[in-house]
Amino acid sequence: MFSKSCEYAIKAMIFVSQKSKDEGNVGVKEIAKGIDAPAHFIAKILQDLSKKRLLNSVKGPNGGFYMNQGNLKSSLADIVRAVDGDSIYKDCIIGLKLCSEKNPCPVHFEFKEIKRNLISMLEDNTIADFNEELDLEKFFLKNK
Repeated sequence: MFSKSCEYAIKAMIFVSQKSKDEGNVGVKEIAKGIDAPAHFIAKILQDLSKKRLLNSVKGPNGGFYMNQGNLKSSLADIVRAVDGDSIYKDCIIGLKLCSEKNPCPVHFEFKEIKRNLISMLEDNTIADFNEELDLEKFFLKNK
């Protein structure tokens, strides 16, 4: 459904938001370890998200990434769009270029409701929404 980059971006943003509360800047190596992802890959993703102003960065030996109150209002949809573009809104689930209401693929109508629910979930949930649940250990970000 989402690219690996998008999956890592969402996990990294949530991880940084958690760490920003107490520790300020979070380095790439700590983020990569915290979400079980390759550091070089995470560094590139976070640089791109920073350029798109979804999180902030500080350069230098004590640098890293952090989130402020404005960043915490970013929805999951904002992250998906920043990394994967608008494909979730436009593309056919099985990759047909001409799939549409008038020219549907074999799963078009069945997937339509799933897609609507997925888009709603992405648009209705912000990074801030997940912080409390993580604090209460209702969710996790890394396989044990």
